[in-house]
Amino acid sequence: MATRALLLLWETSPWAVAGAAAATVLLCLAAWTLEWAWWTPRRLDRALRAQGLKGTSYRLFTGDLAENARLNREARTKPLPLGCHDIIPRVVPMLHNVVKENGALSFTWLGPTPRVMMPDPESAREVLSNKFGHFGKQPFGRVGKLLGDGVANHEGEKWAKHRRILNPAFHHEKIKRMLPVFATCCVDVINRWEDSMSSEGSSEIDIWPELQNLTGDVISRTAFGSSYQEGMKIFQLQGELAERLIQSFQTMIIPGYWFLPTKNNRRMREINREIHKILHGIIGKREKAMKNGETNNDDLLGLLLESNMRQSNGNAKLGLTTEDVIEECKLFYFAGMETTSVLLTWTLIVLSMHPEWQEQAREEVLNHFGRARPDFDSLNRLKIL
Repeated sequence: MATRALLLLWETSPWAVAGAAAATVLLCLAAWTLEWAWWTPRRLDRALRAQGLKGTSYRLFTGDLAENARLNREARTKPLPLGCHDIIPRVVPMLHNVVKENGALSFTWLGPTPRVMMPDPESAREVLSNKFGHFGKQPFGRVGKLLGDGVANHEGEKWAKHRRILNPAFHHEKIKRMLPVFATCCVDVINRWEDSMSSEGSSEIDIWPELQNLTGDVISRTAFGSSYQEGMKIFQLQGELAERLIQSFQTMIIPGYWFLPTKNNRRMREINREIHKILHGIIGKREKAMKNGETNNDDLLGLLLESNMRQSNGNAKLGLTTEDVIEECKLFYFAGMETTSVLLTWTLIVLSMHPEWQEQAREEVLNHFGRARPDFDSLNRLKIL
């Protein structure tokens, strides 16, 4: 009868039906938004506080994003004094303040999602091992996945399949074979620094971009071998994508923001398409070469495709698709993009603060290798370094 009534209403007044349908959709959307942005965060807040945790107060939609951005800007206006190791107030001022006010076991808000800080290693180990399946991974969201929707994001059977295929590519013996590539990249940087020296034997170099380029060169060569120049282009594009993603975090919590045709969103989509195009071309050429009997398994891509072919054994369901391989390559870039360059830069800063340790490290290297390139086994003898 309800259907007949609707049909009769449609025959007499189609606009009334369209209006009723639109009103229903808007009502459902409003109810979903209220649940997502208000009721669920309020329930979670009560549950956390009932367990004895303290944290920041939830702000509608944005959580602590605006306050975090403000504190970061403020912290960066105050340079650290030379020799200072108290970096936490500058690097993560928001978390520093929250811990000071609420204790080490406390929480903040990333939009409508609470983030609990866990200082106890045993609790962290329990979450990371996730033996009983109580802890799910936080979804990256549509935009976050642009940086690499690989094994780090997957769960259950999909995670197990990706992990099984990826593991052989990262075997200790396979990594050892990449040492000559690491050495070549480092020698290129050192030669460039030596060439930049003045006749007095000194030169001033901004090592942060230098070490970023070194990291990109190493990743590109170890990931794609002879296609490392195309790989370097991917590295640069991923870097720009990461920066744009960080800029957009302050507004990304708004539902549907990704679909708005903003300049930043359009550029992120453009970068993603370009990265996919380059990777698709590299992978296609490599797969074609493998089918023709040409093997090249000294780089990550070769090892990954070889492992994928062996594990799937002709069954497509057991292996990774080209799209899966692309996402794993993107994730490999993102994971190594800043971690190593930041570590190397900080190491050189600390060595410059403590010249006596710099001298000991230099003597150790010269004693073991002289001017020769290091080999893998000898590296283990570098105790100071």
